[in-house]
Amino acid sequence: MTKRIFLIGHPVGHSVSPAFQQAALDHYAKDVRYEAMDVDALSLSQAVSSLRDPDVMGANVTVPHKQATVTLLDELTKEARLIGAVNTIENRDGVLIGHNTDAKGFLKALKEEAGFDPQGKTALVLGAGGAARAVVVALAGAGAKSLVVANRTLERAVALIDSLRSKLPSAEAVALHPDSLRPVAASSQLIVNCTSMGMSGGEGQGETPMTADLIPSEALVCDLVYNPRETPLMSEAAKAGARVLGGLPMLVYQGAAAFELWTGKEAPVKVMFEAAEKALMARQPVGS
Repeated sequence: MTKRIFLIGHPVGHSVSPAFQQAALDHYAKDVRYEAMDVDALSLSQAVSSLRDPDVMGANVTVPHKQATVTLLDELTKEARLIGAVNTIENRDGVLIGHNTDAKGFLKALKEEAGFDPQGKTALVLGAGGAARAVVVALAGAGAKSLVVANRTLERAVALIDSLRSKLPSAEAVALHPDSLRPVAASSQLIVNCTSMGMSGGEGQGETPMTADLIPSEALVCDLVYNPRETPLMSEAAKAGARVLGGLPMLVYQGAAAFELWTGKEAPVKVMFEAAEKALMARQPVGS
């Protein structure tokens, strides 16, 4: 019987996860199909429930369902509970277990691709959704000196920090607005975009949460958006002379951790990167 793994999100048409996860499954000659499932908020509960079927191994969860999925599962790992968001679901004989591999994937991307250690550094996190929660927990656990969370709705940023206050002795929330960002960005050594601004096919396509005049040249700017390959924020960061890191490495590393949870096999990371790069290149407009 062919097994299945799903990607649950809305929208999901831009995602390269099916390409690199399928490549990893094929590498081990697994009779498993990885499929994208576009699910709106009203259909989320039904979609998650369908993961209990015996032919389903689990799922990845992406924007905007990472937090809402938490209440629909039977068990959560300690990290998923702390983060308050789930990006990976494992089906164990009809029992759905929620994991979060985003924090692990983010830190590995920083280390392996940018040579960046958050220990003792100042960080600015843009956004307050599920991905931002994972990044904040990761940075706090890695010993970041201070954290600022900026969000369009200030109350959500405040709520994120308050819910993790025991892990964030030195953190503040500000509005995602140039006047609020300017003073905190100036001293930030790491800037992480956890919003969907700039994502191909998304509502904020072509937009950037920060412009070059706000970005210090000494900072590393990490955009979790990976499609397009060079996002508007990355272009602005380059103008400012800052180092940039796109979202593809984090995507692959968190996906590799999920693959190992589902299969018990070591993730073929090189194969996954090659498939992700190929899929992303195929989606870039000619001349871009």
